[in-house]
Order: sequence, then C-alpha cells, then structure tokens
Amino acid sequence: MIELHAWPTPNAYKVSILLEELAIPYLVKPVDITGGAQFDQAFLRINPNGRMPAIVDTEAPDGPLAIFESGAILIYLAEKHGRFLPTEPHGRFAAIQWVMWQMSGLGPMFGQAFHFQHFAPEPIAYATDRYVREAGRLLKVLEQHLDGAEYIAGDLSIADMACYPWTVVAGMLGLDMDAFPALATWQARMAARPGVARGMALLEQHRMTAPRLDEAARRNLLGSRDA
Repeated sequence: MIELHAWPTPNAYKVSILLEELAIPYLVKPVDITGGAQFDQAFLRINPNGRMPAIVDTEAPDGPLAIFESGAILIYLAEKHGRFLPTEPHGRFAAIQWVMWQMSGLGPMFGQAFHFQHFAPEPIAYATDRYVREAGRLLKVLEQHLDGAEYIAGDLSIADMACYPWTVVAGMLGLDMDAFPALATWQARMAARPGVARGMALLEQHRMTAPRLDEAARRNLLGSRDA
C-alpha cells in the first residue's frame, strides 16, 4: 500500500494525479501545513525537509520505503508500475528532463511569485516583478513546446503530471493566459481525464486561501517556525 502524506498543494497534486491514473489503492494521510504538522517528528522521519508531499511504500521488497521530493516520487511510482515513463532512453529522458524543468524552474518560480504577491508582509515591487516575469517566461517555454503536441513528452507521462497542477494556478499571478493557446488546449486535455480530475480533488475540503489564514497558520505555511 502506498501512503500519501500530503496537503492540497500543487506538488501534492502531481502525486495524487499519478496514483489515480495508475488506478492503484493508496491511503491519504493529511499533513496540515497550516497547523504545523509538517514539523512533527513523526513526519520529519519520513521527510527530513518538512515539505509536501511524501510517500511510504509499505510493501517495498526490503521493508517500508519512505520517499520525499515529488519528482523522485513520480519516478519511483512510474517505474514500479511500468507506466507513464518509457524505458527506452529517448522517451525516458524526454519525460525526465521536463520533470526536472518543473522541479527546478516552474514550481520554484511560481512559488516565489505567489509569495511576493500574496504573502509578503509588505510589497516589494522588484521581487514581485522579477518572479512574475520569470513565471511568464517559463510558461512561454512550455507554450512553444506544446504547439502541435498532445502531451509534453509524446504520450501522457509524469512530465504532464508534474507540470499541470502548477499551470492551472497561473492566472492567479495576473499573467495574460490568452497568450498561451497551446497551453490552454493541453490543460483542457488534461482536465478531461477522470484520473486527473480525481487527483486534483485531493483533500479539497481543506483548501485555504491566504486571506483566511491567521498569523500562526501563515507562519506554519511559510515554514518560519524556529527549527
């Protein structure tokens, strides 16, 4: 059984989408990042970095296996079940390179843009402009790559599952989404998949927005609790 330790965030949706597309049984163990559950020692033993998501494969060959970092989780699950990650080198690294692109670029840059737009205690125009511009540049890279393509790496793969949850919130950054028609077509194709829809519904009852967070929740969410 796969235990998914998660909260409703784009990084967690990557994994829940894959689990739903694989159609395998899994157990969701909520980790309330607004309540500081990510700092509990029980969770830190699974993910020393204290971030979402993490999994535990309770049926791994040599005993329970804990994995953190969403990209590593995607690769592990895809390899274990032989789906959504080709085995031949060209297809395999076509998918993996885009997972790494999302992990190193799309996610972090969107995260910083969101932070300075919605969570910074005072406006910092330079930081907001810098990260929103970079978010737009990255969407343009994906737009150009998707022009004429159904999926990011040929067939549906973990590359699509890594990128999709972050792109669906791009409009919250104030970007002109009409400038990305190929991206919109791909998003619609992804959204139409029942597995994707179910994965994006992960813990939906717990979704919160910045204005609803009290100061303690904001501190927990932003990881500002003292170590």
